[in-house]
Amino acid sequence: MNASSGLIHVWQQGDGVTRFVACLLLAMSLASWVVMVLKALDVWNLRRQAQRVETFWESANLEAGLACWGEVKDSGAFRHLAEQAQQALEHLNRRDGTPHLHDRLDLSDWMTRALQNALDQTATQLQSGLILLASVGSTAPFVGLFGTVWGIYHALMGIGQAGQATIDQVAGPIGEALVMTALGLAVAIPAVLGYNALVRANKTIMVQLKRFAHDLHALQVTGARVPMH
Repeated sequence: MNASSGLIHVWQQGDGVTRFVACLLLAMSLASWVVMVLKALDVWNLRRQAQRVETFWESANLEAGLACWGEVKDSGAFRHLAEQAQQALEHLNRRDGTPHLHDRLDLSDWMTRALQNALDQTATQLQSGLILLASVGSTAPFVGLFGTVWGIYHALMGIGQAGQATIDQVAGPIGEALVMTALGLAVAIPAVLGYNALVRANKTIMVQLKRFAHDLHALQVTGARVPMH
């Protein structure tokens, strides 16, 4: 592709609006790829943590079970759930005779509330960034289409000022303007595919977390994990 055609020519011959649209599409693409890479790393990390759940249950005590997920600074969602369950139990048992609001809750209700708060916090963290992917996927094609419409208008105005309209003079600028639509689709398609993949992965992880929370609830309330069937 030489300098007289293609993206380079679109940039060189375009006005401020065309260049702004191109820069906006580039920024949207970079932002969506950064989010997808970071969220993919989070999902990979959580899947690694999920593989250690059985190791946690096979541990001799809670401290040994928590150690299977590494140091406190590296604690993830599964370790956070286990810690919240233990802290909720200790908090409920730390009664000094002074009336508290949580005294009206039995162990099961208090544990359910603590675990649900931890699950909601993790769900919020998993969903962070997805709104950006959804926004890019839904708006990038229209941004590119706007760039195309403006490019065609700009090209036709130039042809009109020249006073001649041969097929070469019309097809070249209009074809180059259509590149903006292609760029919009090139930005939107990966964002949509990434969004769908991350939503599916997040749902799978939340199912595993809820199952783990259910087992923790049973452990703290009844003293034993629900048997696997």
